[in-house]
Amino acid sequence: MLKTLLARLIRHGRLTVTTPFGTVAAGQRDESLPAGRLDVRLRLRKAATVLKLATNPDLYFGEAYMDGDLVIEQGSLYDLMELLGSNIAALGQDPNPKVGQWASKVVGALSARNDPRKARANVAHHYDLSGELYRSFLDSDMQYSCAYFRHPDDDIEAAQLAKRQHIAAKLLLAPGQHVLDIGCGWGGLALFIARTADVRVTGITLSQEQLAVARRRAKEEGLDHRVKFELVDYRLLQGQFDRIVSIGMFEHVGLPNYETYFGAIKRLLAPAGIAMVHSIGKMYGPAPTSTWILKYIFPGGYVPALSEVLPAVERQGLWLNDLEVLRLHYADTLRLWRERFEARWADLSRVYDERFRRMWEFYLVGSEISFRHFGFMVFQVQLARAVDAAPPTRDYLYEAEVDMRARAAAAPGTALAAE
Repeated sequence: MLKTLLARLIRHGRLTVTTPFGTVAAGQRDESLPAGRLDVRLRLRKAATVLKLATNPDLYFGEAYMDGDLVIEQGSLYDLMELLGSNIAALGQDPNPKVGQWASKVVGALSARNDPRKARANVAHHYDLSGELYRSFLDSDMQYSCAYFRHPDDDIEAAQLAKRQHIAAKLLLAPGQHVLDIGCGWGGLALFIARTADVRVTGITLSQEQLAVARRRAKEEGLDHRVKFELVDYRLLQGQFDRIVSIGMFEHVGLPNYETYFGAIKRLLAPAGIAMVHSIGKMYGPAPTSTWILKYIFPGGYVPALSEVLPAVERQGLWLNDLEVLRLHYADTLRLWRERFEARWADLSRVYDERFRRMWEFYLVGSEISFRHFGFMVFQVQLARAVDAAPPTRDYLYEAEVDMRARAAAAPGTALAAE
């Protein structure tokens, strides 16, 4: 069975698999590539691992790597995932067949209901890990979402600054406004917005760890009189805001809650206000979340297709002013995160064991391959209640970005430039 599967799948590169039952190889070695690059050898140490992979590869492939039962003897985990991903993509088939469309509804109903109590527990599972872990691979501003690469050779600092500028430009910020940041993380975007436009910002999170860091940063920067952070669920928040921004949080809302989410944005947004939502999405259409990701990384997480998001926007009567799709930006972000994580592992190993390292490596590599080969992307939607809340053309966006870059270049010693 394995021989037949690999012969059908591996059309370029070469994969050799050794199991307790024997060795199977498929494909051809490309002599133009460095040793190990798309020429991968792996060993499955236990017969039970072979059987598990046959029954549920989505879960047990990652578990086998974490537990050391899947050993890569030539090449790296990235080489293996790139080999598999590129060959699957080369088949030219939708990786999310129709069975995935109905399965996604089951997953959404069972694992992504995310009531306020469950949502807080899900957030704590991932975001209340040690700050040392996230500081090891994120940029200095602790931006844990897709960066924006204006130039292919941008480092993580430049790309994350460009992301913040891009988002701030879409918000059409003006002095005196009150801005809401839903899912504020460690506070970087909220603080950047406050410095950029002399506005008040309220950031909300469900992570105790992130809340403590964000509040400390606001106080240290002398912005705690204009930026406040609260531990509160967006569904329970009261008030009205001129601008609303939500970056990398929508993936945790849960499919059954999309109507509630956009209803909350409409309720909290001033009549002439503007909201901007940034989220991972799928190009191919609805599909269930990886069971490995749900178990180990993001319980309750769900990456939507636009066909699942836009109907909820429409039913709330919100204007979709602008839609932008970022394709390979997150793949490049994840590559830089992975390289930084690997470079800092010697320090992290004092806190985390080898199984955790393999788990985090599998998460970062698998996510990058999903953006390179499996139709994952990032979308940014600008929403409004009023038809005339935003200018009729997008010129304002580029003008604001140019202005922010010019101010940063002219004042290299300021906090804005240091971002």
